[in-house]
Amino acid sequence: MAADELADLAALLADRSRARFLLALMDGRAWTSGELADAAEVAPSTASEHLTRLVRGGLLVERRQGRHRYVQLAGPKQARLLEDLLGYLGPTEPAKRTLRAAAASQALRRGRTCYDHLAGRLGVAITDAMTTRGLLTEDLAVTDDGLTWLRDELAFTPPTTRRPLAKACLDWTERRSHLAGTVGAHVCAHLRDRDWVRGVGTGRAVRLTPAGEAALHDLLGVSVA
Repeated sequence: MAADELADLAALLADRSRARFLLALMDGRAWTSGELADAAEVAPSTASEHLTRLVRGGLLVERRQGRHRYVQLAGPKQARLLEDLLGYLGPTEPAKRTLRAAAASQALRRGRTCYDHLAGRLGVAITDAMTTRGLLTEDLAVTDDGLTWLRDELAFTPPTTRRPLAKACLDWTERRSHLAGTVGAHVCAHLRDRDWVRGVGTGRAVRLTPAGEAALHDLLGVSVA
């Protein structure tokens, strides 16, 4: 029954350590059980038990390589669920307002990955620029001009998958939508492959490189301070 499934999902999320695991995995990478245990500040045995529940509940997938157990989000659907929940909560401040925590919070707001696409001010700025140029409609559907631009400028080929080509994803820090879907993932991958964006620290914050600033200005007129 739907009520039972909803209750089971809520129970999976209703634990602070499991919530920390899921937020860490929002960067789209595969993490080891030990890395997640350190991130959540729990014992490895405790982390293993929580991760097993998340895998069985369909939120995570796992694979083993040698002695290591790697886990990551099961897919874009699960990432979208987490981002929507964060959007419902609204911007939050770190519990400990240390200088390090404040810097990390600001870095996430400037730019970050939301599973496999860009979010934060950077993601919203790119989305706005593509909309202004007529590459996306107001509800973030890709236009014919957009497909031509993506093919010519970003070497994009529409894949034959069931994943939406483009969709709006509510940005939990900017309170506006950024671009998700296949196109959003391709834009993020394209910028990373060309070293136009780089990760900041070990989390999911990203920043534009000088080459990236110049490229986005040339391609879309984006100016991100």
